Amino acid sequence: MDLPSYMDDVPNLSGSEEAIAAAVRPAGPVFLPESGIDWHNVQSAYAIALHMHQPLIPDPDQDFSRAEIISNLKYMMDHPHEGDNHNASVFHWCYKRMGEFIPQLVSEGLQPRVMLDYSGTLLHGLHGMGLHDVFDSLRTITCDPRYRRCVEWLGSAWGHPVAPSTPVPDYRLHVRAWQHFFAALFGLEALSRVKGFSPAEMALPNHPDVFYAFVRTLKDCGYRWVMVQEHTVEQVAEGRPLAFRHEPHRLVARNSRGETLSITAIIKTQGSDTKLIGQMQPYYEARGLARVALAGRPVPALASQISDGENGGVMMNEFPPKYLAVMRESSGTRTPPVNVTEYLEYLDTLGLHEEDFPAIQPVLQHRIWQRFPEGAGPEALAGVLGQLAQEDSRFHVEGGSWTNNISWVRNYQDVLQPMEAASALFHETVQRSGVAPADPRYRNALYHLLTSQTSCYRYWGQGLWSDRGRELCRRTLEILRHDFT
Repeated sequence: MDLPSYMDDVPNLSGSEEAIAAAVRPAGPVFLPESGIDWHNVQSAYAIALHMHQPLIPDPDQDFSRAEIISNLKYMMDHPHEGDNHNASVFHWCYKRMGEFIPQLVSEGLQPRVMLDYSGTLLHGLHGMGLHDVFDSLRTITCDPRYRRCVEWLGSAWGHPVAPSTPVPDYRLHVRAWQHFFAALFGLEALSRVKGFSPAEMALPNHPDVFYAFVRTLKDCGYRWVMVQEHTVEQVAEGRPLAFRHEPHRLVARNSRGETLSITAIIKTQGSDTKLIGQMQPYYEARGLARVALAGRPVPALASQISDGENGGVMMNEFPPKYLAVMRESSGTRTPPVNVTEYLEYLDTLGLHEEDFPAIQPVLQHRIWQRFPEGAGPEALAGVLGQLAQEDSRFHVEGGSWTNNISWVRNYQDVLQPMEAASALFHETVQRSGVAPADPRYRNALYHLLTSQTSCYRYWGQGLWSDRGRELCRRTLEILRHDFT
């Protein structure tokens, strides 16, 4: 079954829920049978992920209230002499260059690895610009049996929203929308191999009910593991920082009603500096690690990192030769490059599973559970959170991210209120009208809603980017009021 990429000039973000659910349903190992790694000889391993994103914006060359929605990359290319826009052509190459590097290294008899995290808005923007060379390049390493073992795609939320401050039902829509669009671009078989999830800005909710819904969404959408930033989590038992970062953990979600879930977490260490990936630091970090005991079994330690794949001179210029050199140096050694899912599938063969991993939870939750009577409900939880905030101004349930110096909630009401209004009207309108996700009206409204929730509209707090976010919320409200009457 092939899914169309676009329907009525709108990206395919909904309407094939049953096909998507069937594709992501667990059905045995997806990478390990083709891995080719001699796991018994591995002492330690490293995994790198490249995060790619461009927001969508109303075309600045047109009237603001009626402007076409275009990729920010297109504006950069059309105005190369403004600011850093001269980087646009390099960004274009960054989005496709792994499709050059992987075949080159495989042809040398090596075992390269990389994980890719592309936002839905980036993929849609590239498609709208007619940059088919990017998709041809990516499709080769994603679908060709010669290369697909080398590349693991990470799931994402389509509009690059930050989980802690995105309306809970909308976040689920983002996750499913990304799966729809990815499957339409690369095929359902490729989607069946997407088992890990990368939250935008590495932002992890720490409000118990919001976090529980986050994990529920990931599990319902077929994800096995999620990458988290080390300072956004704590040990369940004592609320302390992680004892050891280079092993998989069990990320526990518990809500105010006493329900619990868990998902495997892979720890991203040492902040967000692109130099870590640009200089292939995870490899050198992994070389100094020995095997670690999990449930009494020695397994390879794993050093994992993710960074922007295109931003900054290091990633644009220094990463390509360093990546090629390190892949050549480390392939087939006792410290090889790996992708996370094949690593977890190897642990499966040893009889190790999620319940054997150390238990962690979002930061500050230990303080909550010390006071909260289990299963007391949302109102009691709100009371406990209020007490803790009064006692300690540093306490918050706004989540954490790799930009830990900013909040994704405080000082953003000018954007959050329009976003919440658009979200509320969307769900009220859809429920009242009974319009199905396959209906063109639903898909068009969904596209505008999800686009309006991109993190870029909040990152700066005010100014042009916030104005763009509010304008997209306004358009969403207008569509809901006009098309569903």
